[in-house]
Amino acid sequence: MTSQREPRLADAAEIAAEQGLTPARISGLYKDRADNGFPESVATRGRARLWNHAEVTAWFAQRPKARLRGHTPPKRDPDELLTAAEASRFLGYKSPTQVTTYLHDHPGYFPSPDVTEEMGTPENPYRRHQWRVQTLLDWMATRPGRGKQPGVKRAAPALPEVPADGDPDELLGASQAAALLSFKSLNSFSSSLAQGNLPLLETVDALTDKGGRRRWTRRRILQQAAERRR
Repeated sequence: MTSQREPRLADAAEIAAEQGLTPARISGLYKDRADNGFPESVATRGRARLWNHAEVTAWFAQRPKARLRGHTPPKRDPDELLTAAEASRFLGYKSPTQVTTYLHDHPGYFPSPDVTEEMGTPENPYRRHQWRVQTLLDWMATRPGRGKQPGVKRAAPALPEVPADGDPDELLGASQAAALLSFKSLNSFSSSLAQGNLPLLETVDALTDKGGRRRWTRRRILQQAAERRR
């Protein structure tokens, strides 16, 4: 009697790496599965969803050309400044918060704003980021995941060099935490965190940009690094 082989399971970070996308984009596709037919998750690992790898690969294979890849931006003045929501629509994203998601969850993937304005009041301040149209067009032409050439691997953005002997109370972001914890990439750090493998970092010491990017103290990150070595 022939035994049935267990399907290979993959999380959002692994799928994103294979498809040239971001984990946040995979989560977005899953959220819109009622409209786009994205496969249901079949299991969990910690807090991370897992999918049948073959089903997801087949879905991408039969999927019509990705909206962004097939999108032709409208003609606009190259020096015109667009807000995050305007930039998302200009680039062809369905969600007006897509650019904001890139900034918060995937530092280094999307270009830095050309202009940042301090807005609001002293009691309720906020920042408005803007990008020139030409900046967006340049990114669209060369962005990570734009297309894969056979035999060519895209290198993940390099993590910053972060000293372990700095101020223990200094607040550090995800890419800095990934570097201190000796991860090879931000994606692998994010995947490990989502799977519950970094329990000390489940407590966030601060949130910037009104609840946007997570920050941890150097002390907490080094405590987590010590736990990983045990």
